[in-house]
Amino acid sequence: MVTMPTVELVRDALSTVIDPEIRRPITEIGMVRSVDVDGNRALIGIDLTTAGCPMKGRITDDVKAAAERVDGIEDVQIELGVMSEEQRLDLRSKLRGGKPEPVVQFTQPGNMTRVYAIASGKGGVGKSTVTANLAAAMAADGLKVGVLDADIFGFSIPGMLGVEGQPTRIDDMLLPPIAHEVKAVSIGMFVPEGQPVVWRGPMLHRAIEQFLADVYWGDLDVLLLDLPPGTGDIAISVAQLLPHAELVVVTTPQSAAAGVAERAGSIATQTSQNVVGVIENMAWLEQADGSRLHVFGEGGGQVVADRLSKTLGTEVPLLGQVPLDITAREAGDAGTPVVVSDPESTAAVAMRDVARKLTARQRGLAGRSLGVTPVSK
Repeated sequence: MVTMPTVELVRDALSTVIDPEIRRPITEIGMVRSVDVDGNRALIGIDLTTAGCPMKGRITDDVKAAAERVDGIEDVQIELGVMSEEQRLDLRSKLRGGKPEPVVQFTQPGNMTRVYAIASGKGGVGKSTVTANLAAAMAADGLKVGVLDADIFGFSIPGMLGVEGQPTRIDDMLLPPIAHEVKAVSIGMFVPEGQPVVWRGPMLHRAIEQFLADVYWGDLDVLLLDLPPGTGDIAISVAQLLPHAELVVVTTPQSAAAGVAERAGSIATQTSQNVVGVIENMAWLEQADGSRLHVFGEGGGQVVADRLSKTLGTEVPLLGQVPLDITAREAGDAGTPVVVSDPESTAAVAMRDVARKLTARQRGLAGRSLGVTPVSK
């Protein structure tokens, strides 16, 4: 007996199609407008989130492929439309967990996302390279990872992750581009090439706030923030907006950089943040004979870790030493982190080890539901 295809079977098949930006089934987010089956032919109506949806072609192909997997379906016709204002409002509310207005999801009760702010005392220590590689390494291990490029003046995350174009906009909600399975947002996605950002404190604070609240990050395991060098406005704003964010300090081995990096970590005494540890970047240059050339000196990372431990009154470990590696520079310029392009290189191995140390840490109780109900007497 031959089973004829039905509307229900086709809808079930469409539930396996995942929106490439929102990362949820298209049937769940209201994109499937209609499904009709006439013999061996399926006519499917799809409402895109925006008229200029950059993923229109991929969604169309995925819908067609899913419907064709239903026994008996030989012809698939797709009619594309665009969500109405009411549909988009419903979608935004659904993505925000039923809340119609933007909220910083990472501060909501029960949110389990680890938030690491990658900090440095001065520029040029490779903080953004470390951030991009930590994110890509965590994503390669199967975690859901986001990167917020908080370095408004010196943004570089889009180039290092190979992200092109702007986030898709659903009215006042932004869908972050995804590269190497990492969601990323940066002011660099909105600024014409070569144009500087000339903002003062209040505008910087508002930009970070919007990136946290207006962007649909989804259910992340880890959010990394690439902070600007120093202890200025943005570092303070991050501490206010994400009080549970933990600091990771990046330095080079030389004494001058180590002294400045210590000040970047010591801000935790005023913001009540936890310093997770120190990463020493550009630790050495490996020679052809296997020896190490310490271009920038030795021991700066351990010095910063020891001094911060004493200042903060808690152990601040040296998480790892990342050697100078030309493949890391080349990979960053090409928009593919070295942990992806050359995973066995010395820099990739070191950064992957740091990434796994960060994700293996026991999470604190902040934000967790303890399952305790208060009892009044």
